[in-house]
Amino acid sequence: MTSNPAPLSSASSPASSPGEASPAGRTALRGQVVTPQEVIEDGVVVLDGPVIAWVGERRDAAAAGYAAAVEAASEPAEGQVVLPGLVEVHNHGGGGASFPDAADAHEALVAVREHRRHGTTSLVASLVTAERETLLRRVATLAELGDAGEIAGIHLEGPFLSEVRCGAQNPHDMLEGDPELVRAIAEAGRGHVRTMTFAPEVPGNTGPGGVVETLVEVGAVPSVGHTDASSEQTDAAIAEGVTALAARRAALVAVGEPVGPAPRVTATHLFNGMRPLHHRAPGPIASCLAAAARGDLVVELVADGTHLAAGTVRSVFELVGPDAIVLVTDAMAAAGMADGTYQLGPMAVTVADGVARLDDGTPEGSIAGGTFHLLDVVRATVGFGIPLVDAVKAASLTPAGVLGRADIGALEAGRRADVVVTDADLHPVGVWRGGALVTD
Repeated sequence: MTSNPAPLSSASSPASSPGEASPAGRTALRGQVVTPQEVIEDGVVVLDGPVIAWVGERRDAAAAGYAAAVEAASEPAEGQVVLPGLVEVHNHGGGGASFPDAADAHEALVAVREHRRHGTTSLVASLVTAERETLLRRVATLAELGDAGEIAGIHLEGPFLSEVRCGAQNPHDMLEGDPELVRAIAEAGRGHVRTMTFAPEVPGNTGPGGVVETLVEVGAVPSVGHTDASSEQTDAAIAEGVTALAARRAALVAVGEPVGPAPRVTATHLFNGMRPLHHRAPGPIASCLAAAARGDLVVELVADGTHLAAGTVRSVFELVGPDAIVLVTDAMAAAGMADGTYQLGPMAVTVADGVARLDDGTPEGSIAGGTFHLLDVVRATVGFGIPLVDAVKAASLTPAGVLGRADIGALEAGRRADVVVTDADLHPVGVWRGGALVTD
């Protein structure tokens, strides 16, 4: 006899926290409040049920009508910081659970909760290249979490990628572009497929009726990655994606459909899994940076000190700014876990000193995803010299825009009450999602 599994919904109520509910049912959180524009040194965020009611200077709270909430709030610890809930668009797992390997939705939820309790309140679950039936099964499993509101969508990193730039993925399962497979994946995903990585040079990915156009047709964002493309091929693919996304948005507006921020083409973990930049063969990196600088594309950066050097991260922030950057973890099952051996789809991965590498018998196998939480990436990025406001924006507001979401990603009145309170060193103290304290 087996017990019934816990429900997929994981709403929870606070026990003790750095913010207390006022008699009116509102919760005030105090500290250095990080908004998209500034850090409010003596700030307050007032939560009213599932939404943010007010954000501002503590001295202005009474005039705004929130004196009772502020008086009931705990005195903030020295250096306490209040951030928006973080938004992750590229994450393969954590807490010992892997999205590409999860047997059911409850197993996948282990990874979601691992990252949520560390501040990622909106998470897109990523799969890796696999054969058709495995992809369809995994997408259907993750769609259950989408239906339950536990994830913000599904990302497929493949299978239409370059075998030359396969990284830690299985090159034998990589395919030429197949629009019908894209449609089958979208059907299995029940509206939750948000983005897919593709290589511009792989036949079938670009051109009329190709993968790029089909992704936009089914409501997903094309993402350039795992590619050996030339700059010319990359430029053409980006232009195709930009045109298709603009046309779809215009069509939705024309029929009165509600639309959020305009999504942009993305670049999957820029630099990693790409032909290196060369002055006589610029390849995809130069094209992606140029497109980001002109506002056509958003680049992902795995700014964990392993995937990218500090100087690389600083340079990209200086070149394109936080409005065109999303910080990601590319996390796999080992995030939040000890060193050891893990799976990433069909590939065995060894984690040593917190670095995940493909278990191919060599000490320098391909980097096989990350082991950080997104808040760890924000902390590392700030340590590289990036201003806190910019690092937080790249981990919250900008990725929310990639998802077309205007209800998450910032500490602004009217948005969902997703908030992270940290200590002075950006370690999590409390996490709220939809106004409920995360306790699992």
